[in-house]
Amino acid sequence: MTVSYEDVQVQLDPATRRVHVSFHLVNNSSSTWRGLDGYFAGWQIFDPETATFIAEGDWMTLSCDLAARQGERIELGISLPPERGHYHVYISPIAPDGWFYHLGSKFLLLDVLVQEGQATLNEISVTTIRALRRKNFRRAFVRLFSLPFQSLFENRGLIRSMVRRDVLARYRGSFGDVLWTILHPALLMATYFFVFGVVLQSRFGEDTSRSGFVVYFLAGMLPWLAFSEAAGRAPQVILEHRNFVKKLIFPVETLPVNHVISGLVTEGFALIVFVIGLLIFRGHVPGTAFWLPVLLVPQLLFTLGTCWLLAAIGVFFRDLTQMMGFVLTLWFFLTPICYPETLLPRSAAAILTKNPIYVLVKGYRAIFLEGQPPPAGATWKLWILSAVIFFLGYACFHKLRKSFADVV
Repeated sequence: MTVSYEDVQVQLDPATRRVHVSFHLVNNSSSTWRGLDGYFAGWQIFDPETATFIAEGDWMTLSCDLAARQGERIELGISLPPERGHYHVYISPIAPDGWFYHLGSKFLLLDVLVQEGQATLNEISVTTIRALRRKNFRRAFVRLFSLPFQSLFENRGLIRSMVRRDVLARYRGSFGDVLWTILHPALLMATYFFVFGVVLQSRFGEDTSRSGFVVYFLAGMLPWLAFSEAAGRAPQVILEHRNFVKKLIFPVETLPVNHVISGLVTEGFALIVFVIGLLIFRGHVPGTAFWLPVLLVPQLLFTLGTCWLLAAIGVFFRDLTQMMGFVLTLWFFLTPICYPETLLPRSAAAILTKNPIYVLVKGYRAIFLEGQPPPAGATWKLWILSAVIFFLGYACFHKLRKSFADVV
């Protein structure tokens, strides 16, 4: 069925959020629309982000039969929801077998925004569901690549403040206080070194000395420390800050980011310990260490995307917090950090070497210990994978965040 909307007039009272719509409805089909047969005009309100139905008004019966090319003046009163949000109002005729817009016909679309009890009309257009879906897909595609960076930039001050508070509060009240930010990674690495380097006598390559094992082991631990700390805390981060979700207008997407940056701070202190050890055992730091940002960027993207995904799923699946301890332990031992990669079974190596953390470990060892840039082939694949995980993780978090308040 085809229809057109002529001489459209829209009046909006911002304070009462009441919209009065008047237009000339024209029958462009070959059949006659009879009100007694079940032809009406009406409106529905949807959430444009999720296409969720919100409200529907009373149907207005056509006052006369509309033959082909005939029209009727339609006037509708629409009450917008008082809740803050972005809304789409669909205005369309209704046939006995459903809404015209469901059948592919054009409908009148009002794009409105409600903030602090005040309504604003953004756009009036005549469109179809197919055209609207194409437009929404293009907009969502652009937003997918812009929203994560926009959110990080706009909330950079908040992130910096919360990271500082998180790092300082973690050890506040203890005798070591902030010194634990150095002692914790140092003691953790010392424990692993004692187990694998002293007790199990693990060695790397041709260097069979303990000092050789120390530097190779520490180089592999650097990316793992930052990733495991953030990923281990991510599933419960929304639940820990449920007051922010339920009572405040708060950028909850920054909560996983805070843990990721805190993990980088831990890695930064561990890097200081590592550089000191490198100077003691080898007397210098190779110039290829300047390749570190090439590895840090995909590491950050991969960790952020993973943490956004874990944080979103953790709200609905509470057991994920407990499971992550086992997953991270398994992940650690499947990555050749505390043993040489030559010990990996040949049948499993083809799969295990696709592990992003393995690529990072190998890259760290290349730039710090072998005087070489990170492997080019594995590194550009890591960049692509990290970017995909980053955007998909944010998209998943953004899609599910509206349900957080109903669950936490």
